[in-house]
Order: sequence, then C-alpha cells, then structure tokens
Amino acid sequence: MDDIEVPKYFICPISLQIMKDPVTAATGITYDRDSIEHWLLTCNNTTCPVTQQSLPPDYDLTPNHTLRRLIQAWCIENASLGVDRIPTPKPFLDKSHCSKLIKQLWHPDSRMKSLQELDFLAAKSDRNRTFMVETGVPRALFSFVVKCFEQNSIDGIEEALRVLFFVRIPSDDAKIFLRENDQIIRSLIWILGIEFKNQVAVKSHAVFALKTMIESASSDLLLRLEPQFFEMISGVLKQSTSVTQQGMNAALHVLLIASPWARNRRMMVESGTVPVLIELELGSPEKRTTELILGILFHLCCCADGRAEFLSHKGGIAVVTKRIMRVSPAADDRAVLILSSISKFSATDKVLEEMVEVGTATKLCMLLQVEGAAPYLKEKALGILRAHSDEWLKFPCMDKTFHKIY
Repeated sequence: MDDIEVPKYFICPISLQIMKDPVTAATGITYDRDSIEHWLLTCNNTTCPVTQQSLPPDYDLTPNHTLRRLIQAWCIENASLGVDRIPTPKPFLDKSHCSKLIKQLWHPDSRMKSLQELDFLAAKSDRNRTFMVETGVPRALFSFVVKCFEQNSIDGIEEALRVLFFVRIPSDDAKIFLRENDQIIRSLIWILGIEFKNQVAVKSHAVFALKTMIESASSDLLLRLEPQFFEMISGVLKQSTSVTQQGMNAALHVLLIASPWARNRRMMVESGTVPVLIELELGSPEKRTTELILGILFHLCCCADGRAEFLSHKGGIAVVTKRIMRVSPAADDRAVLILSSISKFSATDKVLEEMVEVGTATKLCMLLQVEGAAPYLKEKALGILRAHSDEWLKFPCMDKTFHKIY
C-alpha cells in the first residue's frame, strides 16, 4: 500500500487519508464526512479549513457521489496490492427518524429498541448528536426518566442516561424543562439510591445529568432542594468508587452550585458532607477535584456548624494548609479564605496551636514572600498572622521568617 500512488483528489485535506464518504462544503472543497463534521461540530470551527472562508450557520455538506464511486472503483482495482475496499456509506440520521424514535419511547413494545438505537446513533457521530438535540431527544429522555421515577421502574434507565451523557441538553431547553417539570431533580436523586448491575456507569451518568439540570436551575428551585438531595450526593462522594473521576467532579460541581445558600449549607453539614470532603482531599485527588472541594469547604466554613465540623476532623486544617502553593491560584484562593474564616470566628487556643503544629502559620509567612501571589491573598494571609501574632510568637518553633514580618 505504501508504494501505491493515491490520486491527490482522493485524499481528505484534514485527515490526509483516502476519503470514505466524501462531502463538499459550500466553498467547493471536498472532505471526508467524519473529518469535516468533527472540525465543525466538535471543535466548534466556523470556517472552511482549506480556504478559511466562513461557512453559513446552516451549512450543508453535499455528498459527492461521483467522487465516492471513483474512489471505490480505484480501491477494487488495487485490491491485490493491499488496498481496502471502501463500502458505500449508510444513509445518515435525519430529523424525521429522530422524531420516530422519540414516539417509540412511549410504547412498551418498542421502547427498548428505540433506546438502543438512540444509544448507537449518539455514540456514532457528532452529526447524529446535533440532529438529536435539534429534534428534542434530550428533553424526551428526561421526560422518560421522570416517568420511570413516577412508575418506580428502572427499565431503560441505563440506556436513557447513556444517551443523555452523549447528547447534552442545551441550557435554554433545560431551563424550560425545569419550569415545566421539576420532578427531574427527584428522579435523578432516586436513581442514585438504586443498585444497578453496571453501577459505576449508571450513577456517573445520573450525576452528569443532575449537574446539567442544577446548572440551569433557578434560585427558587435551588432554595427548594431537600435533605435527601444532599444525603445522596454525599453518599456518592463517600463511596467514591461508585462513580468515575468525571462523575465525582460532577457531583462536587452540583454541591458547589448549591452551597451559596445558607439553607443548603445547613443541610450539607447535617448530611455529613464536611468530613467526606476532607477525606476525599486527603486522598490527594487531581487538580480540578481539589479546587472543587476547597470551593465547597469555603462556603461551608462560612457557617458556625460547618466550621465546627471542619475543626472536628483531625486532617482539616492540615490538608488545607498543605494545598497552598501546591495546586493552583484558584486552590490558593479558597484555602486562604477557609483559614481566614477559621481564624476570624473559631480561633480557640487549641485551634491556634494546631495551626502551628501543622505548619499553617509558616505556610502563610511563605505565601507573603512569593512574588507571583495575588496581592489580596497576601493581605488575607497578613491579616491572619497579625490577628494571632502574640499567641504564635510564644511557640519557639516559629522561625525568623515570622519575626521579620513585624
């Protein structure tokens, strides 16, 4: 195959491979369908890769049947030289077929077949996923999930959630759906409490769907979240092996969105979220996970009960201190603000002694000497040190760096 000269016009300008399904853009340039659709849909580009001309929002890719037949004929002629035959592409998904599959969702006899086909189509291409969004597949599947909840049936839940993982509902559609049916939140929380054979995938996909909805939820809805909501999310985080890493981050994101409200913070504390977060952080997670955990802990430490839970854990102050200057500027921000809250409202002699023992005071001194640190963070760190300097200077372990500040 390497010794065969392939006609240049058989080669896709993007993949540089022989085209299997050549399509022509509005600019007159022909590409392989998978490559140009990936360029336009996944990478969110709006120009023709070769000419750099803008493509219209409602761009159309015209199948180049003549070129495809030439390529197929050439491949057959050179089959003895190791060239693989190019099969005729199957007809691609259209909106009418999507609509048909949605209707079949509501008929028990055709439901599973419809879900399985939607699952297959969603995984196949960006173009299919775009058509599915445009024809309302995500909204239909969320309605299906609610119906399963109301009927206490899990048949088809796994498939529906997997499609929703591939085909994300647009924010505007999610807002409309929540206004029409806020039972979706209860439905997804219900799923988190059920045991499935494919546990990790189902619960991860359920948390992703929940994150999508919570991101689009109104303040009024966020203020009506129930204790079970936080108990289930904390339970997912506590049993961290029950979801993927992405699923865990999605669950943390859900808590972060809900945490600015005092009512929600109280329920999160009561559901045991604080020690769960600290234990997760002690496991040295990835950067994004740490940023989310520290963001939630910052909000929870804004209330007395949250601070009490935080301080009752032996690893709380230590792990937050350790993360300063080790993860990211965002993590530094949250960590210093957590320590500032503890310093301002809960600085007992025992707490101040612990902050010396785990190196908090020393780390804050080090932060003051970092050139790239944000000025407002240095001010926060200096405020903590000044507030408790008299107490901390009693400890002989405090080095000269601390003394030079004053």
